[in-house]
Amino acid sequence: MSYDESIPLSSEQLRARIAWYYYVAGLTQQEISDRLGIARARVNKIAGQLRADGSVVVEIRLPLVSCVELEEKLKETFGLKSVTVVPTVGDDDQQRRMIGAAASSLLDTLITDGQCISVGWGRTLSTSIKQLRARQLKDCSVVSLMGGLAHGSEMNTFEVSTELAKTLGADCYYVTAPIYCPSIENREILLTHSGVNEVMERARKSDVAIVSCGDMSLRTKLIGIDSVYQRLPELANIGAIGEMLGTFLDASGAPIDHVLNHTVIAMPPAYLKAIPHSILISGGMYKADIIQAILSAGYVNCLVTDEAVAQRLVVQSR
Repeated sequence: MSYDESIPLSSEQLRARIAWYYYVAGLTQQEISDRLGIARARVNKIAGQLRADGSVVVEIRLPLVSCVELEEKLKETFGLKSVTVVPTVGDDDQQRRMIGAAASSLLDTLITDGQCISVGWGRTLSTSIKQLRARQLKDCSVVSLMGGLAHGSEMNTFEVSTELAKTLGADCYYVTAPIYCPSIENREILLTHSGVNEVMERARKSDVAIVSCGDMSLRTKLIGIDSVYQRLPELANIGAIGEMLGTFLDASGAPIDHVLNHTVIAMPPAYLKAIPHSILISGGMYKADIIQAILSAGYVNCLVTDEAVAQRLVVQSR
């Protein structure tokens, strides 16, 4: 999806959009030319100027007016502390890189010595952590917000939290349990385990929480878990529109009454409300409904998403 062509682009806005598309999303100059309806030679010239004049160094210093306006509207509508909106592109991988770059910039400003950072899972979340500036923080810890998978994956909380801890030079605490237990009784037994209890308590007291979300389509990686995939129809039938931290939510953001929610090993979404900086990192129009549900329920106070989703959220909240 391209930008709204009814919005005129000033010279600076054109430069900013080319900066995002070329240096973050990785579009070719011809793709940018086609998307913006300008000559490829002009794209080439501007891309070169952006590096030469210092507008593009490690971060893009040119704000997009349309995105900034959406950020302010979303802050006001949902009572958020911080919102970052990046341009929308049609490719999921490119979009994840753009959202990840913006999220890493936000995290750079929030994460400091002496903090506990709790983290969930997800491809976009993982991408943001990979782009985070490496440093050695003092007295810093990273803690998982949820159980993990039996195999390695970019969405596995073990891999995500380990990557973040290495980047920050921090201690790491894992929830040594599966994301979903075989039964409610098994879950209760695991939650009485001292190690699991300790990590969950650390997560509840964290200073920064980083989460993502998934919808009910085949695009979400959570369906790779057999117990979830087999139950997708019944989940949808009782009102589930997506999940956060493995908990399936309805359109209002309330957890649905389903066995998966009763057997999940994860911090309940409502507990995020007590964390000073709770950040939802997610984009793509197929996730717009679940993002809106999460924001409407007030689970998070920071958002990083893309322009098309932001426009949808603003329109639907009127």
